[in-house]
Parts: sequence; C-alpha cells; structure tokens
Amino acid sequence: MKFLITGGAGFIGSAVVRHIIGNELGEVVNVDALTYAGNLDSLSPVSNDSGYAFERVDICDPKALVAVFSKHQPDVVMHLAAESHVDRSIDGPDDFVKTNVLGTFNLLQASLSYWKQLEGTRRHDFRFHHVSTDEVYGDLHGTDDLFTEETPYAPSSPYSASKAASDHFVRAWGRTYGLPVVVTNCSNNYGPYHFPEKLIPHMILNALHGKPLPVYGDGSQIRDWLYVEDHARALVEVATRGKLGETYNIGGHNEKKNLEVVETLCQLLEELAPQKPEGVARYRDLITFVDDRPGHDVRYAIDAAKIKDDLDWVPEETFESGLRKTVQWYLSNETWWSRVLSGDYQLNRLGKQ
Repeated sequence: MKFLITGGAGFIGSAVVRHIIGNELGEVVNVDALTYAGNLDSLSPVSNDSGYAFERVDICDPKALVAVFSKHQPDVVMHLAAESHVDRSIDGPDDFVKTNVLGTFNLLQASLSYWKQLEGTRRHDFRFHHVSTDEVYGDLHGTDDLFTEETPYAPSSPYSASKAASDHFVRAWGRTYGLPVVVTNCSNNYGPYHFPEKLIPHMILNALHGKPLPVYGDGSQIRDWLYVEDHARALVEVATRGKLGETYNIGGHNEKKNLEVVETLCQLLEELAPQKPEGVARYRDLITFVDDRPGHDVRYAIDAAKIKDDLDWVPEETFESGLRKTVQWYLSNETWWSRVLSGDYQLNRLGKQ
C-alpha cells in the first residue's frame, strides 16, 4: 500500500510517516511545501528508507499535485498539510485561507481526477483521509460536555474557521462526487519533534534557557492532550479501516488546564534537568501571566468512544507518561531543536545541510 501524505514534514505528518515506515506498513510519498513548520530533520530516522519518497510541492499548485499523483500512483491520501497556529492566524489569516481552504480544494480535485481513472480493486480500495481539529467545534463551557462527531461547528478563530471550511469541502466531495472520504478531528497533540512555537515545547525550551513561561490569562483554559505517536496510530487505522463517509474524533482522555500543564512541566524539569540556568531557583518561578488571546476558547474535550468501538483504538500513553517522554526527548535531542531555534533547519529548503 502506498500512502500519499501531505504535510509529512510537519509535526503530526512526520509522526505518521515514521510510524508507517518504521512499522513496515507501506510506502510513503511525502508531499510538503517546506514552509517554516516543515522540517526534514524530523524525518531523518526514515529518510533513507527505500519505501520513502519526498516531493517538495505546495498543495496550492494544482498542476504539481496532478503530476505527483501521476508519478506515484498512491492507494491512500492522508491530508495533513495545514497552517495550524492560532496566534499566526489572528495576525495574518490570509495564509490560512489559502492553504487550508484553497489547498484542500486543489487536493480534492487532483484526488477526484486520479480516482476516476482507477479500475477494479484499486478504485474500490482508494481512500481520501482528511485530518482536522477539534477546534472546529468551538468550545465547551460546562465541565461534563464532550465533543462528539455530531457536535455542531462553531469555530472561534481564523484558523479553526479555515479548518471547518476544509472539512465541509471534503464531505461535499464525498456526497456530490462519490469520492471515498473519511474525516478525523483530533485534540491537542504533543510529543517529540513538536515545533517550538507550540505550548509544550515552547515552555520546555524557555525554561531550559531561563526565559519567562508566558501563560495566557489565568491559565484556566482546558485542553484534551493527545500524544502524537498515539495519534499517528489512530490516523493509519482510520485511513485503512475507517468506514467511508464517517467522521472519527480522536482524543487522549487527558483534560488539563494550561497552567496545570506548565506546572507539571516545571516539576518534570526539576527532576530531569536539575542544573538550572543562572539566576533560576525554581523553574516554576519563570511562570508569568500575559493578556489573554482574543477569542480564546475555554475548554476542549473529545468523546473518542466511536473510534474505540469501531476500530478498537485507545491511546497507549497517559498524560503523565507522554509528557515525561516528551521532556526526555527534548533533553536528549538538542541538535534538532537548536537547529530550529537558529533557523538552520531551513537550509534543507535550499538543498543545503
């Protein structure tokens, strides 16, 4: 089986690529434009594998997409390419509309044209798997409510609005044109190779450098945290075994307040990195509170019963075990994150090392 994965140099995409290649589940064609969030260093464990291929292609380039399909003849499309940082979407929504909406449209058109010319079992077995976010549902104000696959959409940010639009396009192409689609909506991911602008790696690296740990508002916002390698397993299960036309919510069963996440990180660092930067007595002393993000959602929480019942998937990591693994990974992989912080990782975009 050959997987065409868009955004395969990103955080979640690279985890999926490593999972497929590392477990010999099939071949992978990684289609990535290598924007700032695309990092080929994250694929170094599998980049020399004979079953891995890389195509530097922007999903906003329809002709290039058609050429990729013609050249590689995939069996499954897993669409993960997206602009995903909420703060960036507030400051500059243009790229989010372009990539997340227009890019998805281009990929749907290329996939539809390709699928129509397939025959027999290859046509029957083809799948288009669209990977989305729980942020399309808006937020939950109660303490017991959960997002289900039937929760109405109510996006709050330009990012979540663009992802909501892309979800609707995918379902429309399934309904109108018969394209065999499945959709997943996931909770907040964390783990190895996470780009440092995101909450958990940002806090780890700031703490290691003795910098402030900025927490929005009072830190009471609640998120459901999902270890990225658990998510990668779930995505492959849905892509290969999910029922056509269905949506599956994927969550980690780990609801935590943002402040609780940061405090737990500080406790882990006290244990795992006791040699603190000069002038730092305790990591938690670095916590600072900053003005809240505009339109900040209060609570996300996923009901992942459907994927458990239909596909027998449950997360293997608890929040405590996954966070410990994450901190240990960053402590052991300074070369990876130092190249991100310095910008040297982007030399891959220029064909340099």
